[in-house]
Amino acid sequence: MPFAKGNKLGKGRPAGQLNRSTEQAKLAIARIANGGLDILREDLEKIRKDNPIEAAKLYLRLLEYIVPKKSSMEISGEINQRIQQTSINIKDGTADRHIKDL
Repeated sequence: MPFAKGNKLGKGRPAGQLNRSTEQAKLAIARIANGGLDILREDLEKIRKDNPIEAAKLYLRLLEYIVPKKSSMEISGEINQRIQQTSINIKDGTADRHIKDL
């Protein structure tokens, strides 16, 4: 028989909280990755000595996983407004004059 509505005794796991096995698996992967960072640093240093351009390319590719890329945004729209008046100023070096004044 299910609990009655509003029962606080059997709440279960809160939303977003990992179960134990998932939490332990993520922790194990994080430890392995953390240990690999020291080796990766040494490997990049070796590559930098032999081929600095390739090392820079690898470094930039690794940064993509750390620093988020900026996404491009496209904005489009229509302007439904009529042009009421256009004014053109011509400068001849002596004074500013409007075309309607000529």
